[in-house]
Amino acid sequence: MAQYEQFNIDQGSDVAIELHLVDASNNPKNLTNFTGAATIKRNYNSDSADTTPFTFAINTPTTDGIITLSLTNQQTDALRAGRYVFDTEIQYTDSNGAVIVERILEGKIVVSPAVTL
Repeated sequence: MAQYEQFNIDQGSDVAIELHLVDASNNPKNLTNFTGAATIKRNYNSDSADTTPFTFAINTPTTDGIITLSLTNQQTDALRAGRYVFDTEIQYTDSNGAVIVERILEGKIVVSPAVTL
């Protein structure tokens, strides 16, 4: 089950969220050969026009288990002030060729309005 978090971001600002993943033994999760994605939407039923993907990056070395999600100031400027939902998934292909997907983080994002744009 994914961890739940709420973040507050400022409209028109650059945003970076760093995630530190650990395994069952509380050691950094080895993210070698993993990929991932994260998306913010106005609500769960939003169409693609109301959806913004995060830039998803697995930091090196991949054995440190660190992921950075980011939005540019242009992306956050285009967001209307208010509440949004988001989630983050990672995936890898196991030794049998099956793609394994895991949702690692989900929650809400509150976008605060900007005066200076």
